[in-house]
Amino acid sequence: MSTAPLWLLVALQATVSAASMVVEIVAGRMLAPYVGMSLYTWTSVIAVVLAGFSAGHWWGGRLADRPGINPMVATAWALVAAAVTTALAGVALRASAEPVLSAFPQPVWGITGLTLAAFFLPSLFAGIPAPLLTQVSLSGPSRQGQALGAMFASGAIGAIVGTLLAGFVFISFLGSLWTLTTVTLVYTAGAALCFALGKRLHLIQGTSLVALAALALYSGLSKGPCTLESRYFCLQSVDVSADASRPTRAMVIDHLVHGISAQDAPDIMFTDHAAMLDALTRLRAPTADPATFHIGGGNYALPRAFAHRGFTQTTVAEIDPAVTDLAQRDFWFDPTQVRVLHMDARRALLTEDQRYDVVIGDAFTDTAVPQHLVTAEFFALIRDRLTPEGTYLMNVIDYADRMQAVGSLVTTLRDVFPVVEVWTEARRPAPGERVVMVIAAGVSETPTNSFSVPAPERTTFAALGSGFVDQLASAGVYLTDDYAPIDRLVGPRD
Repeated sequence: MSTAPLWLLVALQATVSAASMVVEIVAGRMLAPYVGMSLYTWTSVIAVVLAGFSAGHWWGGRLADRPGINPMVATAWALVAAAVTTALAGVALRASAEPVLSAFPQPVWGITGLTLAAFFLPSLFAGIPAPLLTQVSLSGPSRQGQALGAMFASGAIGAIVGTLLAGFVFISFLGSLWTLTTVTLVYTAGAALCFALGKRLHLIQGTSLVALAALALYSGLSKGPCTLESRYFCLQSVDVSADASRPTRAMVIDHLVHGISAQDAPDIMFTDHAAMLDALTRLRAPTADPATFHIGGGNYALPRAFAHRGFTQTTVAEIDPAVTDLAQRDFWFDPTQVRVLHMDARRALLTEDQRYDVVIGDAFTDTAVPQHLVTAEFFALIRDRLTPEGTYLMNVIDYADRMQAVGSLVTTLRDVFPVVEVWTEARRPAPGERVVMVIAAGVSETPTNSFSVPAPERTTFAALGSGFVDQLASAGVYLTDDYAPIDRLVGPRD
């Protein structure tokens, strides 16, 4: 039986546990460019990682009972496998994304399948060392109860430390790929120590460890999908120019296009939601220079257009400073023309007492609005921050053959505002199509029931009939801070 000081075994267990939790947090971030950062994403990540840990613990327990096995050497090889699969997680993700998501169009199964493909094996191998190290600790001179308690505690403490390091340090300063590289190197160092403690650090083991270090560096140097990786999002700036002399770019946040801007056409809205928000603001604003509050900046297409039109009272609450920086760098946004608050929009409205003529909601995580921004309590806060003739405009995406999210939002908004309208492109959607809509809520109706704007081609938008909206609302869910299942409501029929 291999022996080692209890303190060293405790440190090893804590380190492995911390590293494995770092991978779990990184998994959510790396999945975001492919499937978004939704409740489904995090549920899948947690379930898959825990499944991997459980299978690894079971396997490690079987290995610990095998006669003649050297538990420290077995731990070392498990860490080698964990290092390899962690270093290749990004490769596995990129290689499996298209076939998995094509095979499983239903979001829950697609996200779960992709998570399994990339992150089950790293969790499996990271789970093997715990029972092996615990077995070694129980063979030492310390009392078994003391050793067992110390090993369990170190695993829990390591998980806490790893979670904090991933969220507050590694991803923020290193990015996802270099964070995985760091974890790979930690596993490699742990494997070297375990080989040494098991007195098996020979040529083949040493060569394996050197190869692992090289693989880790290669993984860190490989290019991921993000133009910029912030504390919150994977940000991409994508050139969509039809004419190289007239640059046009799209900002992709995680996997969703959040806006398109052209250098020489600041007043042209290239997406349906921006075209509707822009036109409805001008149609419903009580003054020629309205005070507007924007929930989410995106590529700042709307604030840029408003500044170009002479609006001087624009405030944007954008939680991620990196989004603003990228908009300034790649999307011709001038931050001196608007007031930017780098904080959550709900917090901004709570802490400030300013009144606005128009509040524009355009914040998304995946294809759903964040839960705390769709509740009756939040809508009441917006009403309190509007001028008497003010309007709330909200961008919504829902499936044409379901519309349960839109119906729920209408139901909830009607409890706060006397007039609620739903606007979309004036055409019949295809079955199962994801439809972009804007909800307008206030004290009066829009002075027209349709309008046409260049978006960039001329497009006509219209308000849905009141009878149809009533029908949607009757099947809706009343959304509150206590109960707002917006992720479940936004989605295709099963």
